[in-house]
This record gives sequence, structure tokens and C-alpha cells, in this order.
Amino acid sequence: MMEDIEMKALVFERFGGPEVLIYKEIPSPELAPGHVLVRMKAAGLNYADVYRRRGNYHLAGQPPYILGYEGAGVVEEAAADAAGLKPGDRIAFCDVPHANAEFVLVPVEKAIPLPGDIPFETAAGLLLQGMTAHYLTRDSYKVSDGDEVIVHAAAGGVGQLLVQLAKRQGARVLGLVSSEAKREAARTAGADEVLLYSDRWAQEAKSWSSGGEGATVAYDSVGATLMDSFAAVRTKGTVVFYGMAGGDPAFVDPRMLMDTSKTLTGGDLWNHVTTREDRLRRANELFRWLRDGSLKLEQPRVFPLPEGADAHRLLESRQSTGKIILIP
Repeated sequence: MMEDIEMKALVFERFGGPEVLIYKEIPSPELAPGHVLVRMKAAGLNYADVYRRRGNYHLAGQPPYILGYEGAGVVEEAAADAAGLKPGDRIAFCDVPHANAEFVLVPVEKAIPLPGDIPFETAAGLLLQGMTAHYLTRDSYKVSDGDEVIVHAAAGGVGQLLVQLAKRQGARVLGLVSSEAKREAARTAGADEVLLYSDRWAQEAKSWSSGGEGATVAYDSVGATLMDSFAAVRTKGTVVFYGMAGGDPAFVDPRMLMDTSKTLTGGDLWNHVTTREDRLRRANELFRWLRDGSLKLEQPRVFPLPEGADAHRLLESRQSTGKIILIP
């Protein structure tokens, strides 16, 4: 047992910019029933970590706070009721706190067995964003052959995966990006056309669609673009709203929805992934698509965990297109 053992972790004791992050020794978590203790090999960095560091999200407990909710590693210790998991097993997770540390306590229900042919870094960079793209294209709006799909922020982590899954399901895809450099990343992901955000992008998107009627569905993670997304989809089209990276959306008049027969639906991953069985099903589908080549990940940017502040600065700069990974 690892009681009273110290570990290194990336922590912060006050809210603020990347400079508040420090790498220090703190007590290692103790094994608990229904859990495994995992020696971390890789952790994924997500914008939610930035919001937590800034104080935008409520955090339970007292400082020092540890960021990170996604990662992969090797079981160090397993509780007696750990559902067959044992020391030495490779596992990954996408919704367990305190991943930015040498050891993480993972509930069995959230532990995803990691096949030997999937690298730790790949799992840490895939699961959270991959499951998001999975439920968006399977549950929020089931993309099918012949659909025309608009993907906002198409060069981002979720955006690139949305492009690939929509193409995999037979759709034509239009990506929206904020710079020429990001346009190339969206094209590489498989978008049929990529537009830069402008005052006229909704009209350009409509012109791109067959017959000029508008796309079938728009996946909007920007928020401030919501009404333009409605303008870009056809009568009886759908807008899936799942993020506010560009600011709060405008209020939607239900009469507009009635007059145009358009649908607005929201998306949150944790309303969809609610059981271990569902989590494993989605993860194993993503792993299978990686194997058969229908899903590809851009090479991640890798930072040692002690340099986590630099990783946060890169993410906040919005200059990165692929995933950022932290290695303990």
C-alpha cells in the first residue's frame, strides 16, 4: 500500500494565468474500494483545465488543486473489488480528476482497458474529444450518407474528429476555421471545403450546399455564431450547440424554429456516457477506427509535466491545432 508516499504533481494554489502552476511534491492518493491506483504515463490537456485554473469552474475541496481529467497509465494497485483489473494492466480514462500527477485514483467504472497496440499518448489524446465527436455524430444528430455537415472550429481537436466521423458516415463536410494555417489542418482531416470565418460565411456555406438550400446540420462549438449557423442550414435542418469558445450565443426565438421547421439541440458528453458499458463501447469503436485507418490523429504536442505552464500558454494562444499531451 502507498500510504504516506509522496508524488510529484502539477498544482495551483490560487486562480490566475499559467504562471500560477507549480510542480511540487504532494501526498499520493490512497487506494480505495472500487478503485485502482494508476501510475500515469500520459495526460491530455483540455480547455476545461484552463477554465478551472482561471476560476471559471467551481472546484471542490481546498488547494493545492490538481488539474487534468484525461489520461492513461498502468495499474499500480487494485482494490479487491476492482472487476478483474490487476497491477500491470494498461488503462485509460477521460473523466477522472487529478490526472496531472504521477499517480491517480481511478474508479473501476471509469477505467477503460487499453489494448496493447494503442499507445498511452494516443489514448490520452483521443478519448475525451473522440467520445465527444462520437456522441455528436451518433446521438445528437445521426449523420448518414448524403448529409451535408458544417463543422465549426474544424482544425481543433474535436473539430478534426467531427470531420473524420462525418466523412466516415458518408457526409459532405464544410469546415470553418479562423486562419489559413488552420485551413490546411481541416483539409488534412478530410473536409471537402474549408472557409475562413467572415461576415459572409453563412451565405458562402449555403452556396456550397447542393441546390444552395443550406447544410443538413451544423455543429456549433463557438456560441456567438449560433444565429449564423441557423442561416447556413436548410429548412428542416438542425443546429447542434455544444460549446461557447467564442462567447455566449444569442437567444433563440422559438417562432423562428416554428417558421423554418429547424431544430436546435444541445450537447453534453456526460448526459450520453452514463454507464461503464457505454463508455467501453464508444472507446472500443474509436480504437477500432484507429486500427482500420478511418480515424487518424494529428501528431500531438508533447510537454513534460513540469513544463505544464508552457503547455497552457500554447493552448490559450489558440495557435495549436492538434492535441497537447503532458508526460509525468
